[in-house]
Amino acid sequence: MDALELLVNRRSASRLAEPGPQGEALDNILRAAMRAPDHGTLQPWRFILVEGEGRERFSQLLEKAARETGLDDKGIEKARSAPFRAPLIITVVAHCEEHPKVPRWEQLLSAGCAVMAMQMAAVAQGFNGIWRSGAWAEDAQVRAAFGCRDQDQIVGFLYLGTPQLKASTTFSAPDTTPFVSRF
Repeated sequence: MDALELLVNRRSASRLAEPGPQGEALDNILRAAMRAPDHGTLQPWRFILVEGEGRERFSQLLEKAARETGLDDKGIEKARSAPFRAPLIITVVAHCEEHPKVPRWEQLLSAGCAVMAMQMAAVAQGFNGIWRSGAWAEDAQVRAAFGCRDQDQIVGFLYLGTPQLKASTTFSAPDTTPFVSRF
C-alpha cells in the first residue's frame, strides 16, 4: 500500500486480537513516532507499553479508579475490561517542558502527531488500532501510574493488534469541501 493510499483510506479498528505488533514491527512503530513534527527537537513524548501482564495491572488500576470515582457496576466492569480490547496499548504522554519558543500547546500537538504516526505505521504493517482518550487520561491515579508530572498530559491510549473485521473496500475518503477555504 503506498503512503497516499494509506493516509486517505485510514480507518480505526476497535476489534483487535492477537497478535499485536512485536519485534521489528513494534520498533518500526516507535521509530515512526520519533519522526513526528518536533519544534525545538524537544521530543515531548513518552511511550509506555502496556502488554502481557501489564494489561492486568492496568485493568486493576482502572477498576480501582472507577470504584473511587463512584461509577456503577456497569462502569466499573467497562473500566476493568478496557485493557483487554487489544494485545498492546501504547500510552502516550505529552512530556511538556517550559520553553521560550515552543509553547505547551505545540508540545501537545507534537505528541498527538506521534500517535498518528504510530497508528499509520501499524496499519502499513498489517496491524491496526484505535486511539482512545476519555476520562482516564485525566484521572489522577492513572496519571500518577504513568509517571505524569503536573505539566504533562496523557494524549491517548493507542490500542494496537490484528484487526478482526476487514475494512470496507467501498469506503471513499470524505468530502473535504466543508472544511477547506481559501484566504
